[in-house]
Amino acid sequence: MKKKIFVVVTIIVLFFYYTIISNYSFADDEIDEESDDIESLIVSSNNIDEDINLNSRIAVAYDRESGRVIWGKDENKKTAMASTTKIMTAIIVIENCKLNEVVEISQKAAGTGGSKLKLKKGDKITVNDLLYGLMLRSGNDSAVALAEYVAGSVENFAELMNNKAKELNLKSTHFVTPHGLDDPNHYTTAYELAILADYALKNEIFSKIVSTKNCTITINGYPRNICNTNELLGNYPGVYGVKTGFTNNAGRCLVTAVKNDKMDIITVVIQADTKKDRTSDSIKLIKYIFNNYEKVNVEELLIEEFNNWKNINISRININRAKDKNINIKRDNINNKNIIVNKSDINNIKIIINAIYNYEAPVYKGNKLGEINIYVKNELLEKMNIYFDNEIQRKSFIDYFKKCLREATNIL
Repeated sequence: MKKKIFVVVTIIVLFFYYTIISNYSFADDEIDEESDDIESLIVSSNNIDEDINLNSRIAVAYDRESGRVIWGKDENKKTAMASTTKIMTAIIVIENCKLNEVVEISQKAAGTGGSKLKLKKGDKITVNDLLYGLMLRSGNDSAVALAEYVAGSVENFAELMNNKAKELNLKSTHFVTPHGLDDPNHYTTAYELAILADYALKNEIFSKIVSTKNCTITINGYPRNICNTNELLGNYPGVYGVKTGFTNNAGRCLVTAVKNDKMDIITVVIQADTKKDRTSDSIKLIKYIFNNYEKVNVEELLIEEFNNWKNINISRININRAKDKNINIKRDNINNKNIIVNKSDINNIKIIINAIYNYEAPVYKGNKLGEINIYVKNELLEKMNIYFDNEIQRKSFIDYFKKCLREATNIL
């Protein structure tokens, strides 16, 4: 009798483990998502002035215009990324498939754990609707179905993901799955995740999907309404994407694209303990940047500084044995005309110009003359070359002979 009771209890424990606990251990947004009052979190984050303290262990704020990190907290530390993985999954699919193609769901896809679109084996659904299921509902089954359709297997699809990571120069990112369930070889950094999100958002199809609050998809000809797991979308002004995530190793994650009338930024929070923390931290970070940072037109500062330097120093450039003393110089164009800096650092923007002033003819058009370095505090923002914009020939024997004749004529 005791043996039977033990067996029954064991079965019950195993049942609860595999239906609840195991799902939680690699769940995503569908499991254990408490409902938060976004308005109260916005109000509680109003007093973000000179300092910011986030509960999330990893975070970054990234300026989309300049491609710079504005603010970071262990932003280069490798970490699990949970369903933010699906940003890469979606862009690979969009770049390699026609959206109206129909996919038949495999047993493997239907049986994938974690958050689901609740697809069944044999279901038929378009690539387009799978993408919405992937990015709005965060369907792990959608991820596997798309991976199998594009590359034949999850393993082959991961290879496409890693090739894309190399193309984007994401040196601290590696993919194993299309959904992001925990794996020691599946990782990224907050900084590189922001770079990936920035790239994906430049695709109109991707941008449209992740900015969608809710939509109706069709499975086997029947409609189904799905909602976006991104709690800030539609609830915080200026938010237009991107993706939520949750696993045990990654904690609660949120990648957010948000803009106001002056800035367009991406924030990433990873390893938050609760959904409330990731929401609150994202709001805090957004408010902190918008309240304490300012966009500066560095190009205007550069033009003024370079023209002043040129007016003072062009006469100091000596080219020995030059046939022509007329010297034209130019500089490289600046990559980032505008940068976002902390208001307290605006006066710490420095433009340093270094040049060599003595040369031996001939000098050719394009020859480097010096460098311009732009700094904010000790951070090098940009490096540009100064170069000769005309060719200066060396004096020949005939030139010297003519000079001697002229001088002799003047004496006589």
